[in-house]
Order: sequence, then structure tokens, then C-alpha cells
Amino acid sequence: MAPTLAETTTDSFDIADFVINQGNGVKGLSDLGIKSLPRQYIQPQEALINIIPNESIPVIDMSNWENDPKIAESVCEAAEKFGFFQLVNHGVPLEVLEGVKDATHRFFGLPAAVKRKYSKELSPSNSVRFGTSFSPDSEKALEWKDYLSLFYVSEEEASALWPPECKDDCLEYMKKSEILCKKLLTALMERLNVKEIDEKKESLLMGSRRINLNYYPRCPNPQLTVGVGRHSDVSSLTFLLQDEIGGLYVRVNEGKGEEDGWVHVPPIEGSLVINVGDALQILSNGRYRSVEHCVIASGSKNRISIPVFVNPKPSDVIGPLPEVLAAGEKPKYKNILYSDYVKHFFRKAHDGKKTVEFAEM
Repeated sequence: MAPTLAETTTDSFDIADFVINQGNGVKGLSDLGIKSLPRQYIQPQEALINIIPNESIPVIDMSNWENDPKIAESVCEAAEKFGFFQLVNHGVPLEVLEGVKDATHRFFGLPAAVKRKYSKELSPSNSVRFGTSFSPDSEKALEWKDYLSLFYVSEEEASALWPPECKDDCLEYMKKSEILCKKLLTALMERLNVKEIDEKKESLLMGSRRINLNYYPRCPNPQLTVGVGRHSDVSSLTFLLQDEIGGLYVRVNEGKGEEDGWVHVPPIEGSLVINVGDALQILSNGRYRSVEHCVIASGSKNRISIPVFVNPKPSDVIGPLPEVLAAGEKPKYKNILYSDYVKHFFRKAHDGKKTVEFAEM
């Protein structure tokens, strides 16, 4: 039986059991109407961030992409300087974006017992995972987030194993964003003197994909916790659809002598937020930058976001591309099996940009 409201304010019941084992997630805690944040979610002071107001990442309008080479140039410059940019008029239909947002609310609105069927212990496949926080076993403080993670193997597997409440919308979103992904990667590769994305390069850049449905419920003490701790993605590129609530922050000016801090990525209706992941940083020998980002919890509203992570295949070996090193540039990263890199990322708590050190020479 769920604890009563009076009990939930005193930390007198087993939070881990309720949230993780019973599958209630932090949504379950929030739905109980708890008045104060359980101690398990209170982050150390250094996890909280210095926000720089009135600044943000570039917003790029793609409506004239085919005729105006300056747009592709803007994408490459944003990937070099910020590691993050926001796209409008990108060609992914608004109804597809709205559909996957509705599907996310549908899935998280299911009873805990239904969602729990997709947990680590019960899921029919490693490709389908419902969970909470990031890595509860290795975190000193838990993150205020629930998620459903869907690794795309094939349309057949997805149709058979992904939750029926969201699978069609997720597949449609992935399909439509793939066209955009190829456009962006073609432009980014041209800037690195890669003239053609052949089969091998395509595998390295976008050989596997994962979609996450993220749910950040209203939080009683948002200033004491985080929705997602500071980290960079392990992808080549990440495509993020966020709702109108906001809460995504990106680190800027790190080590540049200017004010180092965090800027908000304001929600723009119909836009997609794109960021460079560690794999592309390594493949470009550091030319494109994967950048730390985090999510702040909200005290007033439930927030969702839907990232698609476009990755190398797990069996690919990633390292600086030969075209990048052709002019005599020294490699900054060693060749590393991508699945080893990903395992290293997932076996620890979020820790900023430390994962990329695993691949440094």
C-alpha cells in the first residue's frame, strides 16, 4: 500500500523500495504531494550551477537550407564554438513532434505496475528500459527524473517489444528526424574534408539510435536537487525535443577566460535542440565540442523532454578520422571500442566531461 502524505514528509518509509523496486519513480513521490525533498535527492553544493542570464545558444533557421550555404556554415560554427544549437523550420512536421510529446505523457500516466514491466528486472529486452535517476547504484544523490529508454534494433523488434502506448509515435519521430540528421552530418563532415559519407562512415556516425522519454515531475524543493546532473552525451549528435516548461542549461566559456557559467535553452515551439556528443568530438579530433549540460528541477510544473541519441554502432572503433589528421594534426584521442566507451559512461554517476578523458591519448 502507498504511504500516506503524513508519512512521506518524514522520510519514514523506504524511498528506494517505493521509487525503484515498486516502479513508482519520482512521479510516484510527486503524486503523493510530498512537502519536502527526501534526503536521497539533496545534491551536494558543487552540483548546483552558476547561471548567466540573458544569454543562450544559437538559433538557426533552416528554411532556406538548400539554397543558402551560410546556414550549413552556421551549423558547423555552432558545433565548434558552443556544441549546442537550436533549429527552427527543420522539416520534422509539428504533428510528429506533438505526437511524441502526447505519447510521453500517455506512457508516464500509466499505473506503476504497468511501467514496472519494462524495468531492468522485468523488461523483455535490454533494448527497452524504464527507470529513474541515472545510475542509482553509483550515485551519492539521486536525480529527480524518470525515463523510458528505447534502443532501436529494427522496426520488427520495436513493434513487438516497445510499449504500445508510445511505440508508433516514437518510431515516426525517429524516422522523420533521420532525414534531418543526414543533412546535418553531411555538412559537419564536409567541414572536416570528408567528401562522402560511405557505408563505414555512416555506421560510425549514425549506426545506432536510442530514444528516451524523460519525465521530470514537479518537485517540492527544486533548488536542492537536479533533474539531470552535469554531463556530456556519448552520442555523435543528440536531437532534443523539449516542452514549453524549460529547464535545460548548457555550460559556456569553460576555460576561455570569459565568465564560465550556464545558460538556459529557452523552449521555442516546434524547434529541436541539437548537440554534439563525445563520439563526434573524438571523430573530429576535438574540432566539434561536446559540452556539459544539465536539467534543473521545476517547483511548479511537470516537464517532459525527448532526446534521440544518434550513435556509432556498439561494435565500431572510434578515433580521429583519417581526413582530419591528413594535414599532420596530432591525434588527441586513441582508438577505442564504442561499446567500451558507453559502458564506462553508464557505470558511474554523471560527472561532467570526465568520460571523454577515458579516450584521451
